[in-house]
Amino acid sequence: MTPDQSMRLQSNLGVPADGVIGRGTLAILFARMGADPARAAELALGANVHFRTFGILDTPMRLAHFMGQCAHESAGFVYMEEIASGAAYEGRADLGNTQAGDGKRFKGRGPIQLTGRANYRRYGRDIGIDLEGHPEIAAVPSIGMLTACKYWHDQGLNELADADDVPAITRRINGGVNGLADRMARTAKAKGLIL
Repeated sequence: MTPDQSMRLQSNLGVPADGVIGRGTLAILFARMGADPARAAELALGANVHFRTFGILDTPMRLAHFMGQCAHESAGFVYMEEIASGAAYEGRADLGNTQAGDGKRFKGRGPIQLTGRANYRRYGRDIGIDLEGHPEIAAVPSIGMLTACKYWHDQGLNELADADDVPAITRRINGGVNGLADRMARTAKAKGLIL
């Protein structure tokens, strides 16, 4: 984001507008999207590093779409672990759930709700953390933020965000258009804070 775009975001959030997006600005943004102060601070810690690494802070649209989609997935950054048991994922070979109990063990976690043994294995290897052996740590907000940013980047979602294509982003995250109306509303809220 340019300094002018960054200052617009900061002004919208009511923080000092110095044009430098850091942990403080990001924590307020997470809070305005629904996170409690402690969760917002922890998410901002990871986001302050990973948003830059994965190009999410390059444009206001990328940031808005990331925030909107993750806010939907985590019910406003409240849940870092899927509320459902995960039993619905049992035996889902498309998710790599090939062993008994995989559905529950590898249910959605983190801001983007990483799901399935195959994703835990892949993203764990990519970030250098044994998520397959210890899936519960994907729910730690700072680790979940890293996996969410990596997933976002790997799925080509920055480019879809630049095109303002909520349905296409939703399909890449969800496999369909589940929750599209809420995703659109949360993205619109993020745009109102960022653009």
